[in-house]
Amino acid sequence: MADQPGQSGATEEQLAHRAAVALRSMGHPNSIARAYDFWDDRYWWRRLFSEVLGTFFLVLVAVGAGMVNVRFGGHAVPYGAQVVAPALMVMAVILFMGAVSGAHLNPAVSIAFALRGDFPAKRVLPYIVAQFAGAVLATLLLWALLGKQGSAGLTLPGHGISTATAMVWEIVLTTGLVSVIQGTASGAQQLGALAAIGVGSYIALAGLWGAPVSGASMNPARSLGPALVLNDWSSWWAYLIGPVAGGVIAVGISYVLRGQGGGLSGTRAATGTLGSRWHPGRLGGKGGKGGKGHG
Repeated sequence: MADQPGQSGATEEQLAHRAAVALRSMGHPNSIARAYDFWDDRYWWRRLFSEVLGTFFLVLVAVGAGMVNVRFGGHAVPYGAQVVAPALMVMAVILFMGAVSGAHLNPAVSIAFALRGDFPAKRVLPYIVAQFAGAVLATLLLWALLGKQGSAGLTLPGHGISTATAMVWEIVLTTGLVSVIQGTASGAQQLGALAAIGVGSYIALAGLWGAPVSGASMNPARSLGPALVLNDWSSWWAYLIGPVAGGVIAVGISYVLRGQGGGLSGTRAATGTLGSRWHPGRLGGKGGKGGKGHG
C-alpha cells in the first residue's frame, strides 16, 4: 500500500506523455484538439448567424417563387425554375459559408448529423432556432414587399393527395437527401466543395418529380416557418414528421454503408472548419497569431 502514491504518479506521467505523442502524430500538430474547436464559444455567434442567413436565402427563393407568380399572375416563374432555384441557392450557400457552420439550413440535417455523431447534440436546438428564424424573416420580407398572397409559398400536398401520403413522400425524399449529404461528407468519399453540387443536384431532381405530390420540402424550417407567419397550418405535421423521420432513416443507412460516424471528415463537414482550418482575422494581427488568422 505504501507504493501506491508513487505508482499513481508514474501512471499519470505516462498517460500525459502518450497524449502528447498522440497529438504530435496526427498529420499536423494538435489535430485532435482542433477537432473539438467547434465547442469554442468564441465562434458560436458566427455559426448561428450563418444558419440564419443561409436559411433566409433558401426560403426567400423557395417561398418567393410561388408568391411572385400569384402577385403577377400567369407563370412569371416557370415550374422548372421554381424547383431548381432552391437547389441552386443551396449550392451557393454551401460554397460561400459552409466552412463557417456546415450550412445545414434544415433541422432534419442537424438532427441527423447529431445522431450520426458528427455534430454536438447540445448545438442542435440553437441551430434549429436559427434556421426557423431565417425562414420567418424571409417570409416576413416577402409579405412586406409583395403582400400576403393566400397560401402561395406554402408546401402543401398536391391535388387529391392526402396528408399521410405527403408525409410518406417526404420521408422517402428526405432519406435520399440526408444520405447524399452524409455520404459526400464522410471520410470514405469526402468531396469538399463538390459536395454542394451533389446536394444541389439531388434537391433539383427530387423536386422535379416529387414536388407535384408533396411540394418536395424535405425541410421543416422551409415549410413551418412560412406557415407560422401566414398562420396556415394545413397538413403541417407531414412536413415535420416526414423530414425528421427521413433523416433518422438516412443515419441508419450511413451506418450500414460506412459504420460509425464521428470521424474527422464528417465532423468538419457537419460543423464547418472555422477554428480548425482557418480563423477570422488579419494575417499577423491579433486574430492571426501563429500565422492562423486568415479568412
